[in-house]
Amino acid sequence: MNISVELTFTPLHDQYRDRIKNFILDLRNGGFTISETPLSTQLYGSYDALMPFLMKTIKTALGKEEKGIMHLKIYNADRSNYVSDF
Repeated sequence: MNISVELTFTPLHDQYRDRIKNFILDLRNGGFTISETPLSTQLYGSYDALMPFLMKTIKTALGKEEKGIMHLKIYNADRSNYVSDF
């Protein structure tokens, strides 16, 4: 099954920019189709390949923070070709 995952990482401190940038760089290195916006990052791929990668990458990112939020949405379809019609 292919999935689409939307992530928003929010470190809860003033020095958040580098932490978010490093998280996105780690996501880029996963080899999955990726789309980035100012508010979130979307990844697309096989559930069986993407979920173990995300578990490791999210654990690493949150492990570097005293406090942080990881907002995650999972769609059970590949939405990488989505184009709004409005």
